[in-house]
Formats: sequence, structure tokens, C-alpha cells
Amino acid sequence: MTTALLVIDVQAALFEGERRPGDASAVIARINSLAERARSAQVPVIYVQHEREDTPLAEGSPGWALARELQPATLDVRLRKTTPDAFLHTRLEPLLQEHDIQHLVICGYASEFCVDTTTRRAAALGYTVTLAADAHTTHDKPHASAEQIRAHENATLPNLTSFGPVIRAMPADAIGF
Repeated sequence: MTTALLVIDVQAALFEGERRPGDASAVIARINSLAERARSAQVPVIYVQHEREDTPLAEGSPGWALARELQPATLDVRLRKTTPDAFLHTRLEPLLQEHDIQHLVICGYASEFCVDTTTRRAAALGYTVTLAADAHTTHDKPHASAEQIRAHENATLPNLTSFGPVIRAMPADAIGF
């Protein structure tokens, strides 16, 4: 089965500054480890960057850039998106088809929005998914902490069986390529 690593929205405006997502540095370290292992196995690494005009995530702005702690490689793919769904109005699906990708390892930001939506869409399109359970995060919300939200997603997404393809949640260090 051909696999790709999808790193969603780990961008400066979201990860840098005084209000950082939960467990931010550890999450980025796990993402870097996943990316290094993926590259070693010749698995494509795809960085998705969210953009929105007139915000800190405006394309080309300092906040739109990948977070400084990330360690992307020159050959890694960059992909722009404007919605929580990394497939909607992007070149992600044609790119995956071109490389005969059937399985996605997903990590990044925000657990309850872009990670959740992209995971569900991937399964609906027929891709199996491994959610890197400790390599996605979000900001604390009034109703739940980032840790609680991540735990909720890790428990909920693997129980979505109606799409057909399996969604698994595993710690990053247990994911092989």
C-alpha cells in the first residue's frame, strides 16, 4: 500500500507567539520525526498551508509560513488550501492519484477542524488513514482543553466505520512507513 504523510496547517501564525496550541513543541518534534522516517522510506511528505486574505494567514505573509520549528525538506510538497478540508479546491487528490497513494498518515493543526475534516474526507474518498494520535493539536477552547479535544478526536475518528476504509489512531513513534 502506497502511503503519504500529510502535515496540516503547522504555520507561524498558529504556532508562534505567546498563545500556542497545546503541547505545541512536542507535537512539532513528533511531526519532524514522522517526516524524517517517511523521507527515509521514500514516502511523500505533503505540507498543507491554510490561507485567508486580510488575516495573519494571508498567502506569502510571515504568519502563513511554516512554523520555524518544522524541518521540511526541499523535495517535500507544499499545498495551499482555503477551507478545513485539504481536498476541497486543492490539487491534493490528483497528486495522491498520480503517486497511487492509498493510505494517509495525518497530523497537524487543528484537531477538531482541519485534521478532523480532512480525515473524514480522506476516508469518504476511499483512503485508509492513520491519525498520528499525539502529533495533532489545537488551541484550548472555552468548552474543552486542547488535550481533551485531541483525545476526543483520537477516540471518535477510528469509530467512523460507515465510510468503509479504516481510520486508526496511533502514537507517532508507533507509525511505520
